[in-house]
Amino acid sequence: MSVIDTEAETALDLTRDRSGRTVHPSAAVAARAHRDQAAVEAYTTYLAPYADVLLDAAHRALDELPPASHTAGWQAVLDSLAASASEVRRALDLPAAPGSAAERAQHKALWPHLSAWADHSLIATNLADQHQQPQPPLAGEEQQRWTERAQAARRRGELDLIESWYAADGQPITLAYLVEDEDTTVIALRGDPDAPGFQVIGHYAHEYEAGQALPAAVPPGVLRADVSRFNRPEPAPEVSPQDLIREVVEAQAAGDVSNALLTVTQRGYNAGPMIRLKELVDTAGQFATALETVQGRQVAARLAALGRQLDFLAHEVHEAAEDLGATVAVLPPHRVPRPRARPRPAVDTTPPTPPPRTTAPARHH
Repeated sequence: MSVIDTEAETALDLTRDRSGRTVHPSAAVAARAHRDQAAVEAYTTYLAPYADVLLDAAHRALDELPPASHTAGWQAVLDSLAASASEVRRALDLPAAPGSAAERAQHKALWPHLSAWADHSLIATNLADQHQQPQPPLAGEEQQRWTERAQAARRRGELDLIESWYAADGQPITLAYLVEDEDTTVIALRGDPDAPGFQVIGHYAHEYEAGQALPAAVPPGVLRADVSRFNRPEPAPEVSPQDLIREVVEAQAAGDVSNALLTVTQRGYNAGPMIRLKELVDTAGQFATALETVQGRQVAARLAALGRQLDFLAHEVHEAAEDLGATVAVLPPHRVPRPRARPRPAVDTTPPTPPPRTTAPARHH
């Protein structure tokens, strides 16, 4: 589905102008129809024979997991995938005539169900593959001793984090290098490494050994529950900063430059680059907050402050643009363009006499 989606997006890009507006609607419809048909064929070939088996295995694994905050959500996702599989099966049992308008309509109606599998099937496959039996974590005095060593290394700046994931019970696990003098040990932490309550649950000779001993990773969460990689909204038209810079360079009247700056700060559906930048910073701040870590909250606070500064800057640029437009001025004529070609000499013109050659004085040894 990733390949199909990439090919479809490439085809759809060819139907849009530089600002993202669809200028070839019939070609866009054809690109989506081709995408829908390819998705149906891929589902029929690679997933349809195994969808029920996969969902059954995922349900059994989910029933065996300890209660956690995410298990109810996973259950809802599995039920939704089962409903989508039933809809696809029902349509495939009564296929429309190949190449007909009815077939295209059928494939279009199935796309939301096929894209749901593309978006969420990782949860089902991960659950069905939860067979790893992790080693028991450290306990008692040994765990306390290793935790104190890791906390001391964190304060020294010698606890180098490698990667993190969530186990099926909802506990975050982080791999790290514990550096002491000239020795480096791979350790695993449970909890937030930046919070005082984290614990060391294991130490290992290398990362591969750690991966074999620790609980397997489960799919990470999503920032917004209703977002789909395969059902992105039609992009809003936008002008790139490079185009706006070129407009300013080529402008001769203050009004043209004012319009370029006003475009940068425009809000709403056709928001300009400065407003989009603030939206990016704000959304990144939401992501940092959603991490639910000490470092994430600190970064979110920094991004919130940057967002306020960007908002102030956009306001200042907008006012400067209006003031520039109010000047009703043009560039003075002494800013003459550079000639691109020199006039050729007339045919009967005698070429200029070359300067006399100078002879270097002789050296006497």
